Amino acid sequence: MNPQTYAEAEELLFSVKESVQKMGVVKIILCPPFVWLTDLSHKHKNGISFGAQDVFWEDSGAYTGEISPQMLLSSGVEYVIIGHSERRALGETDEMINKKLKAALRGNLTPILAVGERNKSDDRDEILASQLTVDLDGLDSSKIIIAYEPVWAIGTGDAETPEHTLDAVEIIKRVTGDVLVLYGGSVDSKNIASFVSQSEIAGVLVGGASVDKEEFRKIIEIVSNV
Repeated sequence: MNPQTYAEAEELLFSVKESVQKMGVVKIILCPPFVWLTDLSHKHKNGISFGAQDVFWEDSGAYTGEISPQMLLSSGVEYVIIGHSERRALGETDEMINKKLKAALRGNLTPILAVGERNKSDDRDEILASQLTVDLDGLDSSKIIIAYEPVWAIGTGDAETPEHTLDAVEIIKRVTGDVLVLYGGSVDSKNIASFVSQSEIAGVLVGGASVDKEEFRKIIEIVSNV
């Protein structure tokens, strides 16, 4: 739920656009809150793609408060994050995530599926394999971007190491085949280069640093130079 006002959201977007125009080689997908999404995506398309933070699994109907894939598509959205750890923490199950992925693909959206273990001590191999098996049941995984998002690293400043992230990428590709894999969890300008310099890590899912315009500009600049 950031930023809290439209003015702040647009100011942040102008900052990102300025960075994109200067560097131009970085693929940026912005996923603002639903209330800002339609206006920002229609006013500021050039050089930036837009995504949503969630989607519902039905195409239409009496589901108060939910957002359908078609609504997102008509709002200028190309991507949608599904299965983010903060959604899972609120009770979203792998079965629900599977239905959302199917709905997103039916609606011609590209899903960004977030998976990852909750605690450092968890069996990462088993958890990733379990999540992916249910999440992707009946789906063509080549049409989905996977974000490896260890929950213990989110907002803690304690990012996973690139080396361990590569291990996770290997596990993910063992289950899914050749997919694009991002890393998410305490990404900032200090550690971004160590992740994106790895050819197997296709990009990053940036959290708190994305609402700090100076920090986000640094991240874009570093990525463009790697």
